[in-house]
Amino acid sequence: MPHRPAMPVLSRRHLLLAAGGGAASGLASGYSPDRPFTFNIAPFATASSAGATTRDKLAVLNSDFSPPNSRDRSHDVWESVRDTASQWVEYRWDRPVQTDRIEVYWGWDEWDIKLPTSCLLLYWDGKAWQPVRNAQGLGVEINRFNSTTFEPVKTTRLRLKMATLKEKSAGILQWQVWSNGPLPDLPPRVEAGVDRSVIVGGDSYLSGRVVSLIPSQPPQVRWRQISGPGDVFFGDERQPITTARVNRPGEYELELVADGVEAPDGIRSTLRLRAAEPPPSKRLDVVYTTPYQLTSLLWRDRARSLVTSWIPHCIDYCERTDLKDGQGGIDNFVEAAKALRGEPHAPHRGYVFSNAWVHQTVESICLGLMVDAQGDEEMLKAQAQLRATLERWIPTILAAQHPDGYLQTAYTLASRKDWPERWSPEQRGNHEGYVSGYFIEAAINHHTLTGGRDLRLYDAAKRLADCWVANLGPGKRPWFDGHQQMEQALVRFGRFVNDVEGGGRGDAYVALAKFLVESREGGSRYDQSHLPPRQQYEAAGHAVRAVYYYSGMADIAAETGDRDYQSAVLSLWDNLVNRKYYVTGGVGSGDTSEGFGDDYALRHDGYCESCSSCGLVFFQYKLNLAYHHAKYADLYEETLYNALLGGVDLAGKHFTYTNPLVGSQRYAWHTCPCCVGNIPRTLLMMPTWAYAKDTDGLFVNLFVGSRVQVGAVKGTAVEMVQDTNYPWDGGVKLTVNPAQPTEFALRVRMPDRHTSALYTAKPAVSGLRGLKVNGQAVKVDAQDGYAVIHRRWQAGDTVSFELPLPVQRVVADEKVAATRGQVALRRGPLVYSVEAVDQPRLDLPLADSPITARWQLSQQLGVICSLSGYWKDGSKMTAIPYFARMNREPQASPEFPSGDPGFARSRVWLKA
Repeated sequence: MPHRPAMPVLSRRHLLLAAGGGAASGLASGYSPDRPFTFNIAPFATASSAGATTRDKLAVLNSDFSPPNSRDRSHDVWESVRDTASQWVEYRWDRPVQTDRIEVYWGWDEWDIKLPTSCLLLYWDGKAWQPVRNAQGLGVEINRFNSTTFEPVKTTRLRLKMATLKEKSAGILQWQVWSNGPLPDLPPRVEAGVDRSVIVGGDSYLSGRVVSLIPSQPPQVRWRQISGPGDVFFGDERQPITTARVNRPGEYELELVADGVEAPDGIRSTLRLRAAEPPPSKRLDVVYTTPYQLTSLLWRDRARSLVTSWIPHCIDYCERTDLKDGQGGIDNFVEAAKALRGEPHAPHRGYVFSNAWVHQTVESICLGLMVDAQGDEEMLKAQAQLRATLERWIPTILAAQHPDGYLQTAYTLASRKDWPERWSPEQRGNHEGYVSGYFIEAAINHHTLTGGRDLRLYDAAKRLADCWVANLGPGKRPWFDGHQQMEQALVRFGRFVNDVEGGGRGDAYVALAKFLVESREGGSRYDQSHLPPRQQYEAAGHAVRAVYYYSGMADIAAETGDRDYQSAVLSLWDNLVNRKYYVTGGVGSGDTSEGFGDDYALRHDGYCESCSSCGLVFFQYKLNLAYHHAKYADLYEETLYNALLGGVDLAGKHFTYTNPLVGSQRYAWHTCPCCVGNIPRTLLMMPTWAYAKDTDGLFVNLFVGSRVQVGAVKGTAVEMVQDTNYPWDGGVKLTVNPAQPTEFALRVRMPDRHTSALYTAKPAVSGLRGLKVNGQAVKVDAQDGYAVIHRRWQAGDTVSFELPLPVQRVVADEKVAATRGQVALRRGPLVYSVEAVDQPRLDLPLADSPITARWQLSQQLGVICSLSGYWKDGSKMTAIPYFARMNREPQASPEFPSGDPGFARSRVWLKA
């Protein structure tokens, strides 16, 4: 139980106002004969700390929560910056307060957060920091409030200093400050909540927060509309926690006002609400990846490298048993099969989620076998080896599947004492859904590879999905995995089963996905379980988990038409793309653990994990399916070409775990090799990203020299041929080959390079030029970012056009502190990077003179289009595509820390 000072406590009343006067949390008060009522005044302070930290992390400190133990993460934990001997956190009040006692609840875990060796409390005397006098306590014990008393001080600032262990962080779950003397003169604190989007006709869940020190006179509150094109209807305008609904699309501003004794005019807080029309009632149909041909110079070479080098490399490492880091491959399936047969077996090796990179590699093999080798001897030889691996691995993997369909080797090989049962709330960190989701997705592409002739993985995936349906769901047990993936996999598989078998056979899988999404609440921001899905409006927590989750939510919104889901998904998309999005299309600044920081916190050494780029491609793609709008394809094109395409080096020997904008580290393998198979499986799903369908026709989303069978359009099989060297050249010719003449609409994306409100580029670039059908200029309609051509198509019909590719100078919003006074270079979808191998200094200002594109051929980079210009000192500037960075220097070693000077060898943002 939390430790409290030895005094009779009359009440611990929480005065945070809640809807309907329900359960509240907030400010504690107490009484003893030798002191009047005392209040925790920390919630009225603004917190700050040494080093970079996030608003959410700082908000943990004074949320007035009583943790059950030091490992609790239900309200997150503030962490100090590592590798610094002395750290501090600070409270600042708007007006003087008097205190003589603080209480600190330290966080702790088995890995990185440890207790400080000591702490010291300082107060600001108006000129300098002074230690409090006669401090008694300053404890650093876990699982309790550590109380410190001292001679009363009157101040506007308190600072808690900590001495930390080397390479470890100190953590605080709560830091309370107790008032001394008369009631502090502190006005109520009002928070309206985060900005968000809402679908017209749907509800936005308002979670206002009003905190007051005055128990007998709690402030009256009210919501009101400040501006907007239509009317706002509140569920109960007098409650801080309520709903809002609007009747017209557009931008609205809402205000929460608290009228209190301390502030007669009220304390106000506002939020912005962007209202949008609902998406079309029916989502677009998926074009599944089936055997296809690549002809564009860029994509043919990248696919060849993945097939001949990288995927075989992944196979080799998955079959190795001598790894110190990143161990646990196909051997776990061998041992699990022994356990199921009742034979002696070895324990599980590696992380509990190590099955993932095996399943990802299986899917990558299937996709690599679908790329036409076009007579390339090395590629044909590699594909023969991939087929042999598939035949070797499939029986091994299936032998580890339980009779009822369950598949997770870490569970199979664990003792029941350590892991008593499946789907246990206490075992959420064991990634049961994460690894199962990858297996299910691999089965889809194995089915399309074989044209449905080999059903081994497909049938096994149905047994696994049926096992989950039989055990989880309404009336069974509520559960969610600590790491999302199963949600989007179940929807993807449910759609596929319905397309293959019909009769709604896959509907149960979609319904289970919705159940898993909706079970996610009552946890922490880290894994997006802090709020019900319909009330999540801000991208938060671990970035990979987040984008996988948002992808699953987008699926549910598209399948059900639920307005609240649609509102939440649009809010998350808006917050992510317009406040937390890198110019390369990467996400996850790393300000939190592998995750998102505050709005506009986009430091150059950001995390941008490769897996988060994979998940973001899926998320943007799902929104394209839902809204039929080209802007989402603009965005996933940006992520594919920049944040993800360079995830594997050009030789196919090393990969990047993270993708900062100042260089990269490349690894042959990794302690956590979760990205190794995820990168190729996403890149090689090209036909799916390039096309989509509806009842009226076909959508062209990407421009890649290729020959692809897109399936039936208006009942007729259609082959699409693209002749283009984009993104090096802007010319594109599409050839439409229906099996028989058919009338339908062809919608061709008109790229818009203004993809995020965070970035502005000059010259502005959008659209396409000189569109012709069969060589004749035609007038076309523009709709939702697409040029729409409706006609009766017959084999051999062509559509040609030019995509403008001027060199652009990109600047970021002034709110992004890291990029002020800096500029990035872009041409088409490609962001460019300067490297030390081309010029001795990367810290010079860029000249204002023109920058030109030119072809470049080198042994390490192959054929690329580089940029040439000048620095302001007159020296020559050369930039290469971001995806090609870090290919001309020795590979960074895995033991190098993230702060290795190698990060300075490459830069995206240049001094303007």
